[in-house]
Amino acid sequence: MKTIKLLALSVFAFLGAAPASAQTADEIISNYVEAIGGKDQLAQISSLYMEGILDVMGNQGSIKLTTLSGKGFKQEIDVMGTVIVYCVTDSSGWSINPMAGTGSPEDMSPEQYKASKEQIHIAGPFVDFAGKGYFAELIGQETVGDINADKIKVTSPDSLETFYFFDPETKYIVKTAQQSEMMGQFMEITTNFSDYQKTDMGYVLPYKIEQDYGGQFFLVTTLNKVEINQPVDLALFAKP
Repeated sequence: MKTIKLLALSVFAFLGAAPASAQTADEIISNYVEAIGGKDQLAQISSLYMEGILDVMGNQGSIKLTTLSGKGFKQEIDVMGTVIVYCVTDSSGWSINPMAGTGSPEDMSPEQYKASKEQIHIAGPFVDFAGKGYFAELIGQETVGDINADKIKVTSPDSLETFYFFDPETKYIVKTAQQSEMMGQFMEITTNFSDYQKTDMGYVLPYKIEQDYGGQFFLVTTLNKVEINQPVDLALFAKP
């Protein structure tokens, strides 16, 4: 009888300790921010410039990405002489996409802009995400490749939902999923991140990015150049 009581007490003690050891969404996000450099270090990054090789459904090209923290983000893609430009600022967004039928700059729709504007922040929404009006909820775990990732739903101030998948070991983001408008239709865009490397000022970022646009087309970016805190003129983000 004494043995049974001790066993029962041990089981109850284990069950009582389990919730205390479980991580919350806030803790997972905090661990991620720390893993990629830490809040204080990230605050010292005013600009980020990246170059890479782009594979678009087997066609090779180049990609350039420029971020001026809190002000603007610009992506320039060149595939076989076709140049696609995508730009968002703290107030609006525009793009040039000859593949969509026009080579002229076009304003983004409100839905496109809402889905894209967090890219003007170096670490996305996660540094002071609650202060920016974002809400995070831990959904559970889901398999991403061979990783049993923590799945968090992040809701923006505009009620846009994005799912982030975090590696419990490295604390890095390994995947995102979001419903977004592309060329007049809504689709799920999933992005996988890998090959994280430490750059200048201790900032850690993925050097390989794989994007799936609703199963219709795929992009694979492999970075080969990263520059931090280089001068960036605001005029770079102005619509032509």
